[in-house]
Formats: sequence, C-alpha cells, structure tokens
Amino acid sequence: MIYLDHNATTPLDPDVLESMLPFLGNQFGNPSSLSRLGRTARTAIEVAREQVAALAGASASQVIFTSGGTEANNLALLGLSQVAKKGALAISAIEHPSVLSPALDYLSYQGWDTHVLPVNTSGIVDVNTLETSNMADLRLISVMLANNETGVIQDIAGIANDCRKHHIMLHTDAVQAFGKIPVNFKTLHVHSMSVSSHKINGPKGVGALIVDPEITVQPLVYGGGQEKTIRPGTENVAGIIGFGKAAELAAVSLEQHMLSTTQLRDELITRLLKLDHCTIFGVNAPRLPNTVQFAIQNVDGEMLLMALDQAGIAVSSGSACSSASKAPSHVLQAMGVDEITARGAIRISFGSASTTDNIDSLMAVINQQLSSWMFDDE
Repeated sequence: MIYLDHNATTPLDPDVLESMLPFLGNQFGNPSSLSRLGRTARTAIEVAREQVAALAGASASQVIFTSGGTEANNLALLGLSQVAKKGALAISAIEHPSVLSPALDYLSYQGWDTHVLPVNTSGIVDVNTLETSNMADLRLISVMLANNETGVIQDIAGIANDCRKHHIMLHTDAVQAFGKIPVNFKTLHVHSMSVSSHKINGPKGVGALIVDPEITVQPLVYGGGQEKTIRPGTENVAGIIGFGKAAELAAVSLEQHMLSTTQLRDELITRLLKLDHCTIFGVNAPRLPNTVQFAIQNVDGEMLLMALDQAGIAVSSGSACSSASKAPSHVLQAMGVDEITARGAIRISFGSASTTDNIDSLMAVINQQLSSWMFDDE
C-alpha cells in the first residue's frame, strides 16, 4: 500500500511504540497514586508534557492533555465561553467540524451571537470582516492555523495582535500544522491552541490544549483533580508517553521533513498542472509543505479515489472526519468553488516515508483512469 493520506492519520513510529510498551505492561500504575508504580507513571507523564510543550513553543505548565484534537477544540470553545461575558463569537468558514459544531450547534443555542468569517478564493480568512461588521460585543474568535484539506496557512499572529488590542480571546486549531511547520505558542500570541498526537506519528486517542496562563478554562466534565481539574479523569498514560515521544522525534526531524515534503508537493503540483483542466486549490497561498488538494474537470473525485484505492494507493477526498458525508467540501465551497468541482476534489498528503516513486505510481493511475474515461465517453 502506498499511503498518501497523512493529514487523516499517520503510522505509529516504531520508537514511539517502544516508549509506550512498558506502560501497557508492567508499568501500569495510576499516576495519581503515591505508590512507586504511580510515581513512575506520573514522572513519565511530566516528561511527555515537557516534550509536547517544546514542540509547541510553550511551557509544560500550559499543556492540558485530552483525548485528541476534537476534545481540545471543544474544551477551548466551550470552556472559554463559560468564563467570558456572553456576546459574539466568530469562527472562520473553513474550520474543522470540531470547531464548527460547538460554535454553530451549541453556543448559538446558548445565546451566543455566532458569526462566520469568510475566506477569499485562496482560502485566506478575511479578517477585515471583523472591522466592518457591527460586533462590538465580540468575545471569542477561533481560526485554524493550517487547513486540513487545502493546507492553507493563516496569519494567526496578525489576527492575535488585533484580538489582544480589543481584549478578544483567540483560539487556534493547530492540529494539522503541529509537527509539519514550526509552531510557537508564544509568538502566535493566541490564548489557546489545540494539537493532536496521531498527526505526528503518535498514537490515536490523545491530544492537548495549550492555554495562556493568564486565562481560565472551565472544564467540560467534573470529578477529579487531573490536568489541573480542567480535564479530570485518569490519564491515558501510554498514549501520553507516546505523544511525548512523537513530539520529541518531530522536533528533531522537522527541518528535514519540511524540506522533503515540500519537494514532493512541488513535484506533484508540476505534474498535475500538465493535465488538462486541473485545479490546485489554494496554490497561491502559504500552505503546508506536505499537502496538495486538486480536482480535474468532469472527473468524479469518489470514482478516482476508489480507482486509486484498488491500485493500492490511499488518498482522501477531504477531511477524514466528514468522509461519510456526501455533501461537497464546506472548505472549498467557502472558497467559492462550484459544487461539481468540489465533488471532484482529491487530497494528497505526504509523510516522512513518501517518495517520488509514490508520485510516479499516483500519476500513472490518474493518467490511466483519464484515458479510460475519455475512451468510454467516445
């Protein structure tokens, strides 16, 4: 299998697995226990906290472990909304469902005046909307750092500066950016940031919310003092240890990983643009080095995805979290892409093991399918 869907998830690094194994075996202590086994687990968690913080450009005390990016996003929006004076909330139109849903489905129901910030045709958030809209009571904004479908990167630091001037809290979903580009919580100047383990060759089921020490986040569940009472419940020790190791490895390889995936991304774009009527989404915007999302006119994305899958090549049509939906990508629609073109979208996302041979195989199947479909039309 040629795996080109690293934005959906990544394979577990062997060194990460090795770091986890003791805590799936004889090091089974509860980290809240004062026994030797408990103290060993607690120490390992705190080491992992330092490792995640180092990759995020934060202090260990700011890292709150969660079950993943979805919980971290929910904890940020719902937890911050409980301590803020009720007013207006703004999110970008291209957010992950774990931001869209709590904002539009829950907080709107709770009386928050929820606004959706548009993006331009390149997928860049139009922050001027904040200045021209009548949102004097704006309390909270959420804009993702890098989009999971297009890879487009937002100027979060610039947005944060404006937010700070007007005393508005800013959350950023950094799940797709974390470990792919340098991410620094301090220089982004946001109030909270979500990250996830399984996007950086760590285990699934663990992530973190990184929080500015000057603000308070209310928990979503109660009963227990773990994670500063913000996220109570016995910790996923093995998962957290694996997350920490994955963050440590990502920090060491980040520069080389960016270089290799950028080369692959640009090579793929060059070859795709030789095809007739091929569109690369967000091609003129700053983007993640590993991500290419494209569509070919009159080619059904689902049919192409299945053809690639039958050839042993794993790709995606967009977000893994919404793949069951038959609706076209809300991200592409927000960028002004028509419904037919949006339904043809395919996302390629490279990882550390990806090669130019993978691109050769990918393009061979695409060209074969295009020739076959053209012949069928005749």
